[in-house]
Amino acid sequence: MLNYRCLVLDHDDTVVRSEETVNYPSFLEALKVLRPGRTITREKFTRWCFSPGFSALCSDYIGLTPEEIDVQYDMWRSYVATHIPPPYDGLRPILTRWKQEGGLLCVSSHSARENILRDYRLHFDLEPDQIFDWDLGEDRRKPSPYALQEIMRLYDLRPDELLMVDDLKPGYDMAHACGVPFACAGWSHDDPEIRAFLRRFSDFYLETVQALEPLLFGA
Repeated sequence: MLNYRCLVLDHDDTVVRSEETVNYPSFLEALKVLRPGRTITREKFTRWCFSPGFSALCSDYIGLTPEEIDVQYDMWRSYVATHIPPPYDGLRPILTRWKQEGGLLCVSSHSARENILRDYRLHFDLEPDQIFDWDLGEDRRKPSPYALQEIMRLYDLRPDELLMVDDLKPGYDMAHACGVPFACAGWSHDDPEIRAFLRRFSDFYLETVQALEPLLFGA
C-alpha cells in the first residue's frame, strides 16, 4: 500500500551525490574562465544554493550576466557529460518497489533532462514519469510552484497525494506554496544552519535514505 500517489524527487544531492563530484568543481572551472582569480568556498557555494538559490549565486554573488550564465551552464553540461555522480546507497530498492507498486515518480531539478535520464537508467534501471528541469526557464523552475501544479493537473491529484523530497530551500518553498507535504533529504546535509532550518520547517526530516521507505509505504 502506498501512502502517496506521486513521489516528486529533487535530483542533485537528493538522489545523486553531485555537489562534491560535479557541481562545485565544474563551477570552479567556469570561474577560471568567466572571473579569473575569483573563487568560492564549498561551504559558501552550498549555502547560496540553499538560499536564495543557484541563480542568485550566479547573478547576485558572482555577478554573472545572463550571457555568462549561459556559458557557465554549457561548461557544466560538458563537465557532467564525463563525470557521472554516484547515487546514494539504498535508493535503488526503494524506487524499484515504488514503481512496482504503481507509484508515479516525477523529478523537479535544476539539472538537465539528459543527465537525469542517464542517471536513472544507469543507477536504477528505470525512468521518471515526468521531468521538470533547468531548461523550463527562470519563471517555471524551482522555487516556482509550476512543476507541482502541472503534476497535479496532469494526473488529477490533490496536494496531499504528492510527497516532495528535496535537500534545499527552493524545493521546500515550492512544496509549501502548493500545500504539498515536504520531506527533507537530510542524508546529504553537513551544514548545521541548513540542518537547523529544515528540521524546523520540513514536514519530515529524514536522516537516512532508509527513513524514506516507511514514509512511502503503509502496512
